[in-house]
Amino acid sequence: MIFQKGHPMDYTREELAEAKRQIDSTLHKLRQTVKTFEAKEDPARYKSQLTLAKRRIEAFTIANELIQRELDTLGR
Repeated sequence: MIFQKGHPMDYTREELAEAKRQIDSTLHKLRQTVKTFEAKEDPARYKSQLTLAKRRIEAFTIANELIQRELDTLGR
């Protein structure tokens, strides 16, 4: 069971799976964005955009792992 501020939040397996699919898609796009910026002639010029994209990748990766953990628990 997932809690937010002490209150349980129930999600169906299907809702969690769809959220994971959306995060996977966003992660793919963010990774492509990072590759694009790093391939530019002067990547240092895009430092703030690169930092933001990399931080988002990290955050979405954590979210994805937590969703997967919950899906694994529901699968038992």
